Amino acid sequence: MELIDGALVLLSPQTRFHNQVMRRLANVLEDAAPEGVDVLLEMTMKLGKHQRPEPDVLVYRHEEGDEGHVDWHRATHVPPEDVLIAVEVVSEESRDRDRTTKPLKYAQAGIPHFWRIEREDGGPAIHVYELDGVRDPRYVPITIARERLKVDVPFPIDIDVKALGRR
Repeated sequence: MELIDGALVLLSPQTRFHNQVMRRLANVLEDAAPEGVDVLLEMTMKLGKHQRPEPDVLVYRHEEGDEGHVDWHRATHVPPEDVLIAVEVVSEESRDRDRTTKPLKYAQAGIPHFWRIEREDGGPAIHVYELDGVRDPRYVPITIARERLKVDVPFPIDIDVKALGRR
């Protein structure tokens, strides 16, 4: 369940594709992450009083013993200022939210990177976006990866995209 614009949104059952891509991507990102960066699946972000979206995968800063920060063992959400990448795996029921509503909210919260994964005939496609603008923040497209994704920010990541969707 998510809170979007003050309304509770019930999440639909996941397909095998959605679940496997999400889990495999999280594993790859966790392996690539430098010290102080961690990965969570289906954890909410508190973007305001009426906004608690739940990205499929979150990559965030995590500093042990960082006084004044959230107690990560008891936390029920990740603060947006700690999020490096928010990832949505698009499903039939979430298509509009994942393509329009959530990216807008993530950009307004200042999350520097947004990835949207779509299922295509040949397997998954990762649409990579980067935050642009301070006054009117929005995401600009960087690339669409269908075979391999190599990026240097927020840290070096190399993903065999086809392997994410294999049976």
